[in-house]
Order: sequence, then structure tokens, then C-alpha cells
Amino acid sequence: MLGSPEMAVVKPFRAERYDEQSAGPLEELVAPPYDVISPEERSELLARSPYNVVHLTLPDTEEEAGAAVVDWRRRGVLVRDEEPAYWFLSQDYVGPDGVARNRSGLVASLRAEPYENRVVLPHERTHSGPKEGRLRLLRATRTQLEPIFLLYEGDPLETPAREPDLQSGGDKLWRIGDAPSFEQTELLIADGHHRYETALAYAQEGGSPYLMVVLVPTRQEGLTIFPTHRVAEHVNGAGGTPIDEPGEELPGVVLYRDGRYELLAGDGLDVDIVERIAPQGVTYTSQRGDAVATVDRGDAEAAFLLRPTRIEDVWEVARRGDTMPQKSTYFFPKLTSGLLFHPLD
Repeated sequence: MLGSPEMAVVKPFRAERYDEQSAGPLEELVAPPYDVISPEERSELLARSPYNVVHLTLPDTEEEAGAAVVDWRRRGVLVRDEEPAYWFLSQDYVGPDGVARNRSGLVASLRAEPYENRVVLPHERTHSGPKEGRLRLLRATRTQLEPIFLLYEGDPLETPAREPDLQSGGDKLWRIGDAPSFEQTELLIADGHHRYETALAYAQEGGSPYLMVVLVPTRQEGLTIFPTHRVAEHVNGAGGTPIDEPGEELPGVVLYRDGRYELLAGDGLDVDIVERIAPQGVTYTSQRGDAVATVDRGDAEAAFLLRPTRIEDVWEVARRGDTMPQKSTYFFPKLTSGLLFHPLD
């Protein structure tokens, strides 16, 4: 473990949100995070409403998004709270395993600090391309359009005993006045590495260092990590011990090809074992059946079936200052975009 962390600055903020009287039903306005939306899904969401959040998060140009934000504010489509507040978020969901769960967290404003300050810890590597596009969008809109997902070791907050202030699908939001202290708390990025690093870059060029986050405590049954399987065009001669088709609980990294299953040997986390093999033409899926079907169709040579990465292993990697390969963790569900916005002016 590296040096002790500095103090996290977590505070309430004056949230901006849709006025449904002007914008229409919230269900038509929200969307998944920008980086999980396919081109077909983007087209559907853009057509769903002229005010769907994808017009901002995945615009044709950053300039169009900046102009839309100004226009929506002028016309009352977006309204801003008069007073700063925290928000309690509750998400009811059914996971890829078919199990219904609930996950909760605190929506707040966080001051972005460089990783070396040990306030916020990454666990995955990033690429420069997505960050460059997100930085242009942040400059154009001067608004944090989507929250990032952070973990901390703690117990969940108590759900407010009243009707939520906002609701869309399984998402419920309550405006609240108080929150726990995070002064001596390590925060781990679960999802949103590119957007966090974009916030750092924006601050370095003189912009606001704050961003919108959802702080999710780890000590709750609804916090789950699912595996992301690898489908590869070429596996560089990888091979293992033949086994029968495994059950739901995998015995390790399983290679599937030609209708057969093989158990691969190797030390470390499943994602590290596959990365050392260096397969080529890799795509990803959270559905084991989809990975197998892709191989059976002849669209790939093989699939690497992985077990989910444990939360404690993610913490261990981050605390020693290391990072994992991309798509090492699949926290489900993703955070919904369009429920709240965080203006930076």
C-alpha cells in the first residue's frame, strides 16, 4: 500500500434537472452512459425525444451540445435548484443472473484530485481517445452531464421515509441535507475512469475541478460485479486441459472453441491470465451464452469465459497503485444519465 490518502472534498451541489412539464416524461429523457450505447441505440434515443440526454452526451458535434444546453435552460427545459443538496439514489434492478436486487448510493459533488494524492484510486487503464472527446464536450457545455460511480468501504445510508423527488424506472432519488464525512475515506472508481481523468484535465486548464459522483458503500448485498467474457479472433496457440461443460460456477478461466471446453492454467486474476495470452481481435460480452454462440457461428476462434472479479481484489490492486486491463469489472447496473446534471458555472 502506498502513502496515506489526502482529504476527499465531498459537498452538496445545486443540481440541474429536467422540468417534465416542459421536457416530457423523464423515461423518454434518460439514457445509459455514453460509452455503452451502440449506434443503433443512439439513433433510437435521439428520436425518442428532442430533449433526450443523448443529444448532449453523444451529439453530432460538441458545439451542438453546448448550444443545446444554453437553449434548454433558456426555454425552461432544464431548471436548477436554488439551494445545494445531496441526493440519495436507490436503484431496483434485475442482474444478468436474473436475480432482483437493490443498490443505493449518495449523489454529491467531488473535487477531482490527481491519483498520486491517493484521494481517488483507479483500477483500470484508460485510452487517450475517449478522454479527448469528453474534454471537448466538457469545454462546450461547462456541465458534468453524467455521474461517475465510486466505491467506499461503509454501510448504506437509510432510505428516506417519504416519496422520492424523482423517479424513472427502477431509479428513485431523494433530495437530502446531510451526508457522512468522507475526510478519511478512500474512494475507488468503479465506473467512469475516462470521465474522471477528463475532469482532472479540465481543472488543469483552469476549469472547475468538481464533478458529479455517486458514492456507493460496499457493505450492501445489492453491490455486484459480473464477469466480462472475452471473444477472440485468434488465441495465440492458447490451450488447456479438456473439461466437461462447466456449470454456473466456473472452475477458473475456461477456453471454449470447436464445441469443447478447456481449463487454462495460470496465476493471478482471470483477466490477467487472459491478458498474458494476448489474444487478438477481442470483443467483450457479459453474457456467457452470447460468447459461446459467437464461436459456434464461426465469427470468432474462441471465447475466454471468466469468473467475476471480487471487490476485495479490485481494492487490493488499486491500493498498491496498480491497474487492471480494461473491462476487468462489470458493475451492474450502470448509472442512468439524465436524472441530474452538475453545472460548473
